[in-house]
Amino acid sequence: MDVKGKVAVVTGSGSSAGIGRSTVVRLAQLGARGVVVNHARDSSRSKAQVVAKEAEQAGSEALVVQADVSDDGAVRDMMAAAHDTFGRLDILVNNAATTVRVRFEDLEGLTEEVWARNLGVNLKGTFYCIRAARSFMEETGDGAVVNISSIAGIRAVGSSSIAYGAAKAGVINMTMFLARALSPAIRVNCVTAGFVKGQWMQESLGDDRYETALERTSERIPRGRVADPDDVAHAVVSLIESDFITGQNLICDGGFLIRD
Repeated sequence: MDVKGKVAVVTGSGSSAGIGRSTVVRLAQLGARGVVVNHARDSSRSKAQVVAKEAEQAGSEALVVQADVSDDGAVRDMMAAAHDTFGRLDILVNNAATTVRVRFEDLEGLTEEVWARNLGVNLKGTFYCIRAARSFMEETGDGAVVNISSIAGIRAVGSSSIAYGAAKAGVINMTMFLARALSPAIRVNCVTAGFVKGQWMQESLGDDRYETALERTSERIPRGRVADPDDVAHAVVSLIESDFITGQNLICDGGFLIRD
């Protein structure tokens, strides 16, 4: 797919530093006609507007939409707004995510609320977005979806929770099913990221733990460093542009999973 002239929705992109923001900017630089910058909370609107301005400076039109992806109705409204504003929808990047840190051995800590939020945003939200975008993408006959997962969905690594890992494993599995269900008009792929430097991880871990984790994880990665958001965004765009790839999971972890 040639990104030039296309329209994209990137969920969870209303952050001043993250995978979503990097993906929006990269798509704009490649000539996307329109991009939807999505954020979930009122408090994040100002940051989403900053991302939208960056996209506009790179040459795209930008639409800021507040929608919690775990809310099916809000998701349907967001996709309709994208189509109504730009007249088409070609690209969907499912980047919105959440986590609640619960030690793996603390099974009682995995409350109904923790499970509901992890599955609602990370897994069901991904499905809701694809389902809501389907009819608009089928109009063009050449849609591209990229889901974002985590290496916690492949191995028991990281410090989030069992619920988070299970949800992210589901994203990888669901990618294959949806690639089959939506072909040939829509390709569905997944990028599975390792430790990604930036705001999301820093806020999740706290400043002191973040710096320690950054140093220790970098030492264990064959490439010698953790990813930054641009690394993952480039992987996402590579799958958008690759017309013959669907149903695949591209691991972007610097080789973390192949280490001894």
